[in-house]
Amino acid sequence: MNAGTHFPTGAGFVILPSIDLRGGLVVDLYQGDYSRETVYDDPAEAVANKFLGEGATWLHVVDLDGARDGAPANAALVRKLADIVHSHGARLELGGGIRSASVARAALDAGADRVIFGTAAVEHPDQVAEAVRASGQEAVIVGIDGRDGRVATRGWQAPSEMTTRDLAEAMIALGVIRFVCTDIARDSTLTGPNTPELDVLNRAVAGRASVIASGGVTTVAQLQELHRFGLEGAVVGSALYAGRLSVAEAIAATRTGA
Repeated sequence: MNAGTHFPTGAGFVILPSIDLRGGLVVDLYQGDYSRETVYDDPAEAVANKFLGEGATWLHVVDLDGARDGAPANAALVRKLADIVHSHGARLELGGGIRSASVARAALDAGADRVIFGTAAVEHPDQVAEAVRASGQEAVIVGIDGRDGRVATRGWQAPSEMTTRDLAEAMIALGVIRFVCTDIARDSTLTGPNTPELDVLNRAVAGRASVIASGGVTTVAQLQELHRFGLEGAVVGSALYAGRLSVAEAIAATRTGA
């Protein structure tokens, strides 16, 4: 473990509202399926201000065009969102199309506070290692996007033979200290996260890396359970857009629900 590595404790459980972008619009893909898309009327800037006004300290932004096509496609909008986020004293993490160390650096220079590698972690791990060396451990996250225990890449459209646990171990060896883990079958379903699998992974990497949950988080009780299990935080998306949960409720619940 590198000197200065910091792992947040459960007391610092972080709620990360999600803003998924496609063609400049805020959208939601059911289980990552681009043909099952919900498009929201509110512009991304308004959504960001709403979440930040309710107390969010991080926003989780995904460029879905970039995730599928391999290169960032909503860069100007992401830059605007970063400016809004920073004006609130908050921070922004960006995923989607981050497939090289140079693209990661450009995203950080454009205002992202940390970037999420997904496909490249499987196909080009050397780029993740280079990004960690160049930008630091706190600036790099690896997204572990799983379906039936196997990692999916290229905007979740391409299955791989790598297990989620194997990917985590390989990335830790490269200096990665943080993962955001999504069960694709739960994503945007409002059916709850895959808590048992998240708990197993979190225990496996404990003391070496931290885990942020994503996919299916819907209720205060689910957030409190993830908090008790020692995860660093949770990405919440569909539940916020469906009115099942608010950012303020999620933050309050995990402050008192440990």
